[in-house]
Amino acid sequence: MLPVFLVTFPFFALIAAGYAAARARLLPLEAIPGLNTFVLYFALPCMLLRFGAGTPITQLLDGSVALVWGACALAVVAGVVLLTRNARIGWNDAAFGALVAAFPNTGFMGVPLLVAILGAQAAGPMIITIAFDLVVTSSLCIALSRLDGAGGAGRHGASQAARKALRGIVFNPMPWSILLGVLLSAARWQLPGPIDRTVAMLADAASPVALFTIGAVLARSALLEREHVASAAVAQAMGTGGAAARKAPLADVLPVVAVKLLLHPLLVWGLGAGAIALGLPLSHAALVAIVLVAALPSASNVSMLAERFGADNGRIARIILWTTVAAFFSFPLAVGLLR
Repeated sequence: MLPVFLVTFPFFALIAAGYAAARARLLPLEAIPGLNTFVLYFALPCMLLRFGAGTPITQLLDGSVALVWGACALAVVAGVVLLTRNARIGWNDAAFGALVAAFPNTGFMGVPLLVAILGAQAAGPMIITIAFDLVVTSSLCIALSRLDGAGGAGRHGASQAARKALRGIVFNPMPWSILLGVLLSAARWQLPGPIDRTVAMLADAASPVALFTIGAVLARSALLEREHVASAAVAQAMGTGGAAARKAPLADVLPVVAVKLLLHPLLVWGLGAGAIALGLPLSHAALVAIVLVAALPSASNVSMLAERFGADNGRIARIILWTTVAAFFSFPLAVGLLR
C-alpha cells in the first residue's frame, strides 16, 4: 500500500496546495477562472490529443468499455435521482447531485494519475469514459434538471436545456481534441515537429496546473458559500432579506459521497466482471482502468454547471470537496485491492 500512496500523494498534495493558496488569498479568487481557461482550452485538450494519437485505434473504439461504463453511469444517475429527490430536493438539485455522483474528475485528475499508476495502456479506456460523460451523462442530467417546470414552461425549459447542453458540447474543446486524436491514431499520422513540441509543452503543463486549479476551485466555493450565508444572515437580522441561507444538511451530502466513492466503482467492477464471464471482449486491464476511474472523486466542473442552471451549488461543492478529501484514502485502497 505504501508504494501506491507514494504515487498518489503528489497529486493530492497539489490539490491541497491550490486549496491553501486560494483560502489564504495568495491566489486571488478572480484569477481562478483564468487557470480554468488555460487548463480547459489549452493544456488538457493537448494532453488528450497526445494520448489519443498515441493509443491504438482498437482501444479508442472499444465498445465493451463504452457499454459497461455507460450502463453503470446511467444506473448511478437513475439511482441517485430516486434516492435523493424529496421535499427539499427537486428535479434540478437531484439531477446535478446525480451528475456529481456519476461524473469522475477524469480529465483534470484521472488521466495523469492513472497513467502514472497503470501506464499508457490506461489512456484508451479513460478517453472513452470522458467522451461518454461529456456527451451523454452531462446532457441527460441537464435535461432532467429542467423537469421541475410543468406544462409549456417545462417543455420550454427542457428545450432551452437541450440547446445549452448541445452548445456546451460544441464549444467544449475536449471532445474535439479526443476526436482529432482518434483520427490521427486511425490514420497513423504525426503532427509536424514544431507543432508536436508545442502540443507536448502544453500537455506537460496540464497535470500540475489542473490539480492546483481543482484545489483553488474547491476553496473558492467554500469561501463564497460562507460569505453568502453570512450576508443572508445579516440581511435577515436587519429585516431586509428573506430566509437565511444555510448549508445543505449532511443527509443531502453523505449518501451521494458514498455512491461516488463506493457504489460506483463496485458497480463497474461487478458489471464488468459479469460481462467478461458472459464472453464480452473486455480485457482485465481495461476493466481495472475504468473501475479506478469510477473510484476518482467527483468532477469539479459540475459545480460550475450547477451554478449556471440555478441548482444548489453549495451542496454540489461540498460533495466535490468531501469526495476529494476522502479519495486521498479510498483511492489508494482501491488501487491496492485491484493490483
